[in-house]
Amino acid sequence: MIELHLRGRVAAGRRRELDAFLIEAIPFYEQPGGIRVRLLWDVADPDRFIETIEYADQDAHDRDQVRVATDETMRGFLERWRSLLEGPPTVETYRVAAR
Repeated sequence: MIELHLRGRVAAGRRRELDAFLIEAIPFYEQPGGIRVRLLWDVADPDRFIETIEYADQDAHDRDQVRVATDETMRGFLERWRSLLEGPPTVETYRVAAR
């Protein structure tokens, strides 16, 4: 499994907008299958978050990267998402250890 962590801060006063946006966007993000998206808010800092994107396998990750690069609907969602942030997020990619 591949897991992305998108760490960032929501722009001042826009937390509810980010929550509402993700309610709309997550079904589209997860639509191809093998993808799970979650949003975690920092308990100590209400404007800081981690958005996790879990891919079932390398193939699901690779297909989604193509979609990010070529799908106009995806690009529109990502543009809207970025407009709600204070600045660019930090992106970290992890491979889940074998059990």
